[in-house]
Amino acid sequence: MTDLVIRPLVAGEENLFDSMPDPLPQLRQVAYADGIAGGGYRPERTWVALRADRVVGRAAWVLPPGAVGAPWLERFDLDAEPEVGAELLRAAHQALGGPGLYHAALPAHWRRRPEVLAVVRAPMGAARLAGLVERGERLRCSWTGTPLPASSGRYDFRAPVDVAEVKALVARIAEPDVLTGVENALAVGGVDLATDPLAWLGDALDGWRVAMDAGKPVGLVGTAGDACFPLIAYLGLLDEAVRPELLAEAVRVLAAGGAREVIADVDAHRVAVLAELERTGFRQLRSRVVFAPPNSQE
Repeated sequence: MTDLVIRPLVAGEENLFDSMPDPLPQLRQVAYADGIAGGGYRPERTWVALRADRVVGRAAWVLPPGAVGAPWLERFDLDAEPEVGAELLRAAHQALGGPGLYHAALPAHWRRRPEVLAVVRAPMGAARLAGLVERGERLRCSWTGTPLPASSGRYDFRAPVDVAEVKALVARIAEPDVLTGVENALAVGGVDLATDPLAWLGDALDGWRVAMDAGKPVGLVGTAGDACFPLIAYLGLLDEAVRPELLAEAVRVLAAGGAREVIADVDAHRVAVLAELERTGFRQLRSRVVFAPPNSQE
């Protein structure tokens, strides 16, 4: 690695980042140039590894303007040995004040796709060599207009009475099924979406529904139709039997507002939730594997 140069970008050479061909063009990601224009990406938080002036590794940390958290590694591509990527990460970590989170974006069903595995082995291996450890995986799913399951008629759905009712129901739900954008809520706003969704979504209750069974609340869902895309931000249950119909109701709320696509994020280990999303017509878009420093609480 004697001919290797590792350094951050400087203002005016942002095109150097895009000189490396995108190894996973099928992923829906914010373009680097758009991230620079929006202020989330910055040259000093973007590092490259060069051999003979060719970019063989690139890493971009992102932090949206006004965010309260620390930058996280959003883009990390490597066309070299894992050791090169690890050296790049170590140098950047030292300059940026220490290692942080790495959100490795991957195509759907990546473990079953040899062509994807061939691309991601090197950067994921580099992350491990640099001292990061895998902490979980979240799947992003998308509904794009497929017919919804018919209602059984067992449940009623209504808007919450007030903010206090939402907070009271959230307090009773230990582990929500769906939390979309939980990483951004924490990093940008310092908000735990699982325990305080209104702090992230605001107090408007038009997109919320309470599922009722014989006069008792059995589930709660909060949607956002005016975010970056229509999404199910929060879905939690007090009775698992309501899951299929509450998911369908959430999609109906967004579709009635004009949504042609609805996004939902779920932890990969929540097999029953993922199966119900698929029965509702959702399909996996991508995966995000989270790497963190070994002493992190993430």
